[in-house]
Amino acid sequence: MQSNYIMDAAGWDKLISEVAHSFDDLTLKRGFQYYKQQRVQAFRMVTPYRIMALVEGREDYAVSIDLDDLQESHCDCPVSGMCKHMAAVLMQYAEEQERPVHSIANAKALIDQPKLHSAPASAVPGRRGEQLKKLAALIPEATVQQWREYMALLVEPLAHTVRNPQYADRALAAITGGQPKLPPAAAMLFKLHAHLCVLESLIRPGGQPLSANLSSLGYSVGYYTSIAISELQKHITDLMKRGLPLAEAPEEWPRVYDTIAYLRSEMLTEARDRAREQPYFSACYSLLWINWITPNLSGPELYTKELKELQQAGEGLSAAAPRHALLLAESRMYALLHEDAAAIEKLHTASERPGLHPEELMSFLPPLAEAGQWRRLALWLAALGPLLNSRMYNLLDYAGYWDEAVRRLPEAEPQMWDTLSGMLPLSREIYEVQLLAYGKWQEWMDMQISSGHQPSDFRVSDLQPIEKNAPELLLPFYHQAVERFVLEKNRHSYKAAVKLLKRLAKLYKKLKREARWEVFLDGFTDRHSRLRALQEELRKGKLIP
Repeated sequence: MQSNYIMDAAGWDKLISEVAHSFDDLTLKRGFQYYKQQRVQAFRMVTPYRIMALVEGREDYAVSIDLDDLQESHCDCPVSGMCKHMAAVLMQYAEEQERPVHSIANAKALIDQPKLHSAPASAVPGRRGEQLKKLAALIPEATVQQWREYMALLVEPLAHTVRNPQYADRALAAITGGQPKLPPAAAMLFKLHAHLCVLESLIRPGGQPLSANLSSLGYSVGYYTSIAISELQKHITDLMKRGLPLAEAPEEWPRVYDTIAYLRSEMLTEARDRAREQPYFSACYSLLWINWITPNLSGPELYTKELKELQQAGEGLSAAAPRHALLLAESRMYALLHEDAAAIEKLHTASERPGLHPEELMSFLPPLAEAGQWRRLALWLAALGPLLNSRMYNLLDYAGYWDEAVRRLPEAEPQMWDTLSGMLPLSREIYEVQLLAYGKWQEWMDMQISSGHQPSDFRVSDLQPIEKNAPELLLPFYHQAVERFVLEKNRHSYKAAVKLLKRLAKLYKKLKREARWEVFLDGFTDRHSRLRALQEELRKGKLIP
């Protein structure tokens, strides 16, 4: 949710300067990783200058940011001074303000840089300027390939500069400055290719593709280049989530076809990093079909044509080349044709080897939910669940789609439980949350007991739903924990046992089983009468005279 308080340009520049002087570079790097992992929770603006948030670390740390004076900010973590949790919150603030996150992450390098300006093509002197001026006049009628040649010429002077966020800003500014006036649909396509041109120059700075056997794209291109790529991809995603008005501009379809061909070629050959990062061109290809093409189609012809193009392109791939992108794209086309069995089969084949990113799988779900196709959504949720096998992925969104499906299609609930239980232990967190949300108190309690959990593993508030709705289920849980504590035979464990016994006494009273409690307590005291320290703790707790 966006902040109600908007920071002006002067305030933003001041904040960047304060961040540069308050944080060291390593802390900003670590904060950026926390921000990317979406660890910033409960973000809210208390006043125009005060931010409150929780950041997930080894524990949940409460962070308070004073934008007027960063030195007055505070975090509950053990670090004294400015920490990565504060940095992550400031980056989240940048996102809320629709400001570039990399400006915070790269503040120390940015603060000494001059403001970036771009000169229009007409202002470039010499022969190159004349060439640009002639090309600019042709852009409104040019093909996508000609657009890209023009863009490459515009960013040519930056070829020898370091690939970092400032480079990306300069390159985009150069292309934007050289863009002639275009109709809305053409302008959106031009903007997309401008970003893709810069993305390509970041990933392949010398025009040579990265080695396909690199273990991680993010590490291979360097930290600041990785920041620039992430920011650029976010801009591309935001752009492509807006509809392309092709109905008012059918003359733009040839450029759309060229865009499909370009992204198809790029995604089939881009390196994959074993699901650490979602492949960039594959993501763009999916967004193109979901948000720009499908809403403008009235029949299946283009999907069928694309399937043939993919199959033909697949025949040209080397035997050693990964086929995840090809299988994923084929699955996308089958899904758009409502041939779900064929689509799911392709995904299962792709998942036989590591390389699919969870977000690529999850991207099949939003169109079904938005279209209200609840039976298909339940089918896809059941099929995708076992494929979401990355421990790095948060399954809360997946559980949310199950909630939507079951709310509209109650008969899908057994299918949800079968799927979630089959995904254990990976699905443990959301499985437990769903059990509580659906009032499956007995199943939740059985899971805790069978897993060897103790009441001390939970906060009191965690157990309140059980105590309110099915208090009798807590009795074996508490009794089992009491016996475990007694077996440890030390003063600390005896105190813990007495604490639980007092909670048991309250439960028996709530259940109106005071007589049974008295019988148990008498037997417990007699059974452990030789444990003097335990007897002392029972007296201190006023459980026995």
